[in-house]
Amino acid sequence: MTTEAVARNRKLITRARTESRIAGTLLLLLAVLTTMVFAPVEGGDAVFRLSRATDAIVLPDLVVPAGPFNYAVAAILAFLGARLWLRTDGRWVSLSLGIGLTLAVAAFLVWATAGKAFSLTGMFQASIVRAVPIALGGLAGVLSERVAVVNIAVEGMLLAGAFTGALVGSLLGGWGGIAAAILVGGLFGFLLAALVVTYRVDQIIAGVVINMFVLGVTSYVSTQVFQQYRFLNNAPVFRSFDIPLLADIPVIGPVLFQQNIFVYGAMVMVAVATYYLFYTRSGLRARAVGEHPKAADTLGIDVYRIRYVNVTIAGMVAGFGGAFLTLGLVGRFDENMTGGRGFIALAAMIFGRWHPVGALMAALIFGFADSLQQKMALLQTPIPSEFLAMAPYIATIVVVAGLIGRARAPAADGKAYVKE
Repeated sequence: MTTEAVARNRKLITRARTESRIAGTLLLLLAVLTTMVFAPVEGGDAVFRLSRATDAIVLPDLVVPAGPFNYAVAAILAFLGARLWLRTDGRWVSLSLGIGLTLAVAAFLVWATAGKAFSLTGMFQASIVRAVPIALGGLAGVLSERVAVVNIAVEGMLLAGAFTGALVGSLLGGWGGIAAAILVGGLFGFLLAALVVTYRVDQIIAGVVINMFVLGVTSYVSTQVFQQYRFLNNAPVFRSFDIPLLADIPVIGPVLFQQNIFVYGAMVMVAVATYYLFYTRSGLRARAVGEHPKAADTLGIDVYRIRYVNVTIAGMVAGFGGAFLTLGLVGRFDENMTGGRGFIALAAMIFGRWHPVGALMAALIFGFADSLQQKMALLQTPIPSEFLAMAPYIATIVVVAGLIGRARAPAADGKAYVKE
């Protein structure tokens, strides 16, 4: 073995040990927090409602003894943390963190609900709804960056979809609004592709320009036009509907199968995108363009065309996600109503390691935190609800920084390709 190989192995071993000890320290701190704060409760049992009176199958409430449960969670967290300190295993780090963080959230919920009743199914249902625009924005980012185009413009595409959905939906109805939002999102995707593929504009700058343009136009129309002509900003809202039989499944039914068209559409799009990217020849070519465009070009793959197609489709997905904010929730457009969800979607994409399903899972974490923030305000916990919204961002920073595992972008991501 050469000197370089030995040095490389030592570096990898050192890095794995560091990651394991960082994760172990985090779990030990959570164990201390759970022991000192969450376990010594005086409220008695925590009651979690799993069903509603109108459900086809009504499950009994889940009653959890708060103190004993949280002490048990603290012991498990301490065991997992100590194990990571004493034994280095890269595969065990991710599993331990996943189990530990899930248990910590459960302990927090039990502590907050001690002596009270809380609808667990309702919170999960709200989490799914709040995750939809983030999941679709993250999927748009995946489709773009898998062909090496950094899509900072997701925020603008979501905002354009929301604006167009409200405007056209007010005039032509909900389905017309959805179609128009998808079309406008695709147009901005095509514009981004033209700027970065054909004219080789810096991808970050091109995305920021689109975001600022959409924000400016929609803000002007919202304040100057919609205020005067209110009928242009009064779109119908798509209501939720049940999927027969599946909606009657306890807990899972209300969460997944009693939603509106946007939630079902997001699930279908994630499944189709996963199949396209990883199980079709076209998806293999797209990933090849993102990893090594020159090699793909030498094999006869049209790098420019694939980038145009993928980025345009990404814009259409983001436009659909933006329409959800108006046609799926409130029926009207408000200035800058996306509120940075496009940037959160990019964080979800990175958290999900540039995979459609991973981006969806990460979006659900953000949606859960957002829903939890609202529910904890109703339970009147002493912890400010704003602190709850910080958790997924902190986790994202840890992942992006590579402290716990390394998220690797496509090799050619952000690099313009010049055909020789």
